[in-house]
Amino acid sequence: MIINATKLTEPSGTHDMPEFILKDCALIAIATRHRANTLKEFRDHILSLSQDSLYYHFWGNLLLPRFEEREYNNDFASWIKHSLHDAKLAEQLAVVDPIVFSDMEELRQHLLEYIDDRLEQSEYLQWLQSAQPFEFIRSQIVVFNTHINITQPSEMLVHIPNMSVSSIFYHFIDARRRTEHNIDDFRHWLACFGATYQALIEQLSYIDPYFSSLTELRQQIQATFQQYFAEETP
Repeated sequence: MIINATKLTEPSGTHDMPEFILKDCALIAIATRHRANTLKEFRDHILSLSQDSLYYHFWGNLLLPRFEEREYNNDFASWIKHSLHDAKLAEQLAVVDPIVFSDMEELRQHLLEYIDDRLEQSEYLQWLQSAQPFEFIRSQIVVFNTHINITQPSEMLVHIPNMSVSSIFYHFIDARRRTEHNIDDFRHWLACFGATYQALIEQLSYIDPYFSSLTELRQQIQATFQQYFAEETP
């Protein structure tokens, strides 16, 4: 769910190109009171879980403060490894990249396939009780206006290093839930300039945000803009 979300771009004048309106955000975790103690219970919850909850358990960790590298990129893989002690299924779920799926429903079906296959392979997992139940969480995103409007792509060279990691999350990750063709806000905005920045759009498309920290992601986006405009400068 999105609270106070606004469009990325708004026309600054009748004949002007749209501006990139820089936003920031906070992802709010909300308890669902649903929990699982076995893989079968876990599977049944995945079947009916809200999309906001699926989203949180794949992406929410990125916005949490961490002092060490994440062992697993999503909460599901972590629980299966540490509470059910099933390394095989944990590794399978750990490499599931939500970016490659068209929507949360396609991601859900992919998860169910892995879980169902594992349940068929191991009778032991049918009744095994977890060391700690999995607590399902859903999320709401609250969006803030930074009052910074960017009119030209070259201005990104100044603004990206100063963007908060939560702003990077909003524009490069969360944007995929609300833009046409499920792309980030940077590419969505650059496409408004026609074919002018097609090469830059293609370079940004190679960045996969799922297997990087938000700090690393900001560095990758900045480097992509820097390389593009360095090559464009005679």
